[in-house]
Amino acid sequence: MLHRIPVGLNRVTPSPAGRLLSLAIAMLISLTSHLAWAGDLKKADIEHRFGPPYQVQEKLSEIPAWPLTSSLEQEAGPVAYAFESIDLAPLPGFEGTPMNFLISIDHKGNFINVELLRQREPVFTFRDLGGLGDTLLREFIAQYAGRNIHQPFLIALDAARNRTGLAGNSGVATLDGISKATTSVRIVNQTVLAAASEVARAKLGFADRKKRGPSARVRPDVYDPVSFADMLDNGMVGRLRLTNAEVEKVFAGTEGANLDEYGAAHPDDVFVDLYIAYLNAPTIGRAILGDAQYQATMERNFDKRHLWWIASAGRYPIIADDFIPGTPSPRLAMTQNGTFLELRDQDVEAKNLTGPANLNTSRLFGVNAEASLDPARAVELVLTINRAKGSILPTLIPKQVTLSYVPPASLFAYPPEPPPEWLLAWKDRWLDLTVLGLSLILLCVVLARPRWIAMDSRRLRLFRVGFLAYTLFYIGWYAQGQLSIVQITGAIKTLKAGLGLSSYLYDPISLILIAFTLISFVFWGRGTFCGWLCPFGALQEFVGRLARRVRIPRWRIPLAVARRLEGGRYLVLAILLGAALLLPTQGETLNEVEPFKTAITLGFERSWPFIAYAAALLVAGAFYYKFFCRFLCPLGAAMSLGGRLRRFDWLSRRAECGQPCQRCKAVCAYDAIEPSGEIRYEGCFQCLDCVGVYHDEQRCVPIMLYRNKGKRLAAEHKG
Repeated sequence: MLHRIPVGLNRVTPSPAGRLLSLAIAMLISLTSHLAWAGDLKKADIEHRFGPPYQVQEKLSEIPAWPLTSSLEQEAGPVAYAFESIDLAPLPGFEGTPMNFLISIDHKGNFINVELLRQREPVFTFRDLGGLGDTLLREFIAQYAGRNIHQPFLIALDAARNRTGLAGNSGVATLDGISKATTSVRIVNQTVLAAASEVARAKLGFADRKKRGPSARVRPDVYDPVSFADMLDNGMVGRLRLTNAEVEKVFAGTEGANLDEYGAAHPDDVFVDLYIAYLNAPTIGRAILGDAQYQATMERNFDKRHLWWIASAGRYPIIADDFIPGTPSPRLAMTQNGTFLELRDQDVEAKNLTGPANLNTSRLFGVNAEASLDPARAVELVLTINRAKGSILPTLIPKQVTLSYVPPASLFAYPPEPPPEWLLAWKDRWLDLTVLGLSLILLCVVLARPRWIAMDSRRLRLFRVGFLAYTLFYIGWYAQGQLSIVQITGAIKTLKAGLGLSSYLYDPISLILIAFTLISFVFWGRGTFCGWLCPFGALQEFVGRLARRVRIPRWRIPLAVARRLEGGRYLVLAILLGAALLLPTQGETLNEVEPFKTAITLGFERSWPFIAYAAALLVAGAFYYKFFCRFLCPLGAAMSLGGRLRRFDWLSRRAECGQPCQRCKAVCAYDAIEPSGEIRYEGCFQCLDCVGVYHDEQRCVPIMLYRNKGKRLAAEHKG
């Protein structure tokens, strides 16, 4: 499906050729845009990368990730998840195109691996960076392995030997950056962390964005002059004040205890006095920075970053002596709902403030606008305090203290709650659903009152051919509404895993067809779907009609043998259901007995063995009418079982039907009429041929015989 691109046009009258060219360009742009943002991998690609003991499950519907289970932990459920970053965090790179990485994290939030799939960054071409191409990028992303998403991430040049000594034991995930590629590396880091955070929120118990709703937005129209003291009182400014004695308690019981001689001698002195304020809110920003400094700061904030004023007083500043402006401070980290955000210095030192006069540091820090951050909800500012033990090769002992900060809600406005994602899928397909709904209503009318349409054989033929063409081309190839045994086996595996069936809501066409089919079981039996709404069944019927037209000889199978062969579809159904329960991986392969994916879903765009198999079934259908439907189709078997819910014998019969008249049985291409004249509903595809014969005075033998004798036919009955 193509995306719509709004285009502004001057008031000129284009030529027909110009209009055609414009349309073609728009379609090409839309199509290539869609393809550029799509993921690259299929389940088979993931399986190739994750061997035993990992077992790759089907891609999730609620979030584009493949769960990985382990044969060593059968009952543990997913032990890891693999996903493509472009599906979750398509952040434009330096060149403007999102990079794509295959990321895998375990159930504790540890990175298993990050693999480069696609990138177009100019700096990583072969001719740049000494002809190394993307080698340095691959080396950079290899550093994520073993890191945890809970950790704050710091990118530094020559990180393994950087002077802070934080790479080894501070709890900060320090990654060695790439010289001359700092912008691209920052985008890479944000992409990896943002994508991993999305999966962590959805599947690892991190903060659930669906529960907390959309992020708040700053109200630019709200401004009230306020003093610094008032901001401390009303929460506009957050503060954490720790004395030397309080910090000593933090290190109690660790190797860092009793190492601060000055603190022990002056326990009541201030060790750190930490301040934080959210500057994007005009009331806070103007009060902290002053009008002129605030305006200049916001004008240079081109990327619409979330900005905080962070300052400190006391013995322990928030930045070290070797701090480089414009980089993250190793001593500071910010989290929200358990996820660390990339807090980076903005290379702005706030001056001439109306607040405390004894500050040792006063700087502005920012978080990317693309980060999953809600500025109106609590953020935790984490300050890492390091103590060194030893003099020659000192061991750093880090401890962290946290300042929780929530600005007043009156400074923000929440956008309306977005509709559920499944509802968006329904809205996007409203036209398809309308067309489908109208066609189902039409089908209900025909099946409820079939006499008029069926009495005229030509009228019935035209209607049936037209409706089956609609089923094949519109429901099948266009709307992708081919129901499949996979939906049944998938439901079994989902329920077995203790999950709900909400994923079906994301496919409205299939869900409507499923619901309609279930209802039709009660009124008409299995034939409503199999005879009218199955795209592959429609394709088989067209093949059969073509075969009759070109006089291809038909196979004759004795009725008793055919009835036994019909049991084959029930056997196939039992095997697939058993595999779904006991051998889900093998079951996915066995599901290929159904050619629907090849012929309908993919439109024969598959490798030749699948195409050959589907074609062979269609050829068999040319010699024996609907060969696959009658002897092999597992979905048809499930439909026949569902058809046992039928409460009405809706196809009329006469006492003379079958005794002795065999006219309807002779015209039934499905062998669904017994020699006794009774309808065998589990074999009926509801072609309505027998209905036409029954009501047609020129074709119904009992009517013609009684008319010739000048008698009236006995009252009809259902059967």
